[in-house]
Amino acid sequence: MCCYPGVSRKGEVMKQRDAATYKLAVAGVFAAITFVAFTFLSIPVPTPGGSKVTVHVGNAFCILGTLLLGSYYGGIGGAVGLTLADVIDPMYITQAPITFIIKAIMGFITGTAAHRVGKLEELHDHGKILRTVTVSSALGLLFNAFFDPLLRYFYKILILGKPAAEVSFAINLAVTAINSVVSLVLVVVLYMALRGPLQKMGLFKIGLS
Repeated sequence: MCCYPGVSRKGEVMKQRDAATYKLAVAGVFAAITFVAFTFLSIPVPTPGGSKVTVHVGNAFCILGTLLLGSYYGGIGGAVGLTLADVIDPMYITQAPITFIIKAIMGFITGTAAHRVGKLEELHDHGKILRTVTVSSALGLLFNAFFDPLLRYFYKILILGKPAAEVSFAINLAVTAINSVVSLVLVVVLYMALRGPLQKMGLFKIGLS
């Protein structure tokens, strides 16, 4: 037992601050990665009314951040990155709030399934890890695949009128489904590749502490 409890408590506070700083820094990295992925590594698809939807892998990094950092830091980091990408695009800027809400909820769903239900950080069996990552990521992406086009559909009804919105919804639903499938494969591959090195460097538990 430590003879200096005050020193022990101070050390614990410093440790918690260091962990929070690390998570905040990595969340910023994921925000930047999602921003770059959407802004520079995407394929725009025109829709009626002069709008567009985008084939991109930004969702994969939202999900990956959530798996590595947890729902709060990971989910918000990815949501911020994609929201900023919308803000600088004149065609998406009015939809930026929708993006933030949908991506944050997507991260929360994934994080809850992976960490609170699946106890991902405590698993050691490769098969169980793979299954938990796949299922939790799929749940978050499934939510995104349906509700992202749906919310944008109601928005476009108000702005574009119902006929254009219905056609746009169908295109957006198809593109979002493609994004979800590609993102699911990418996030599983990246997570499985990064987990081992992060554990060896002692960073995996810090991210989730």
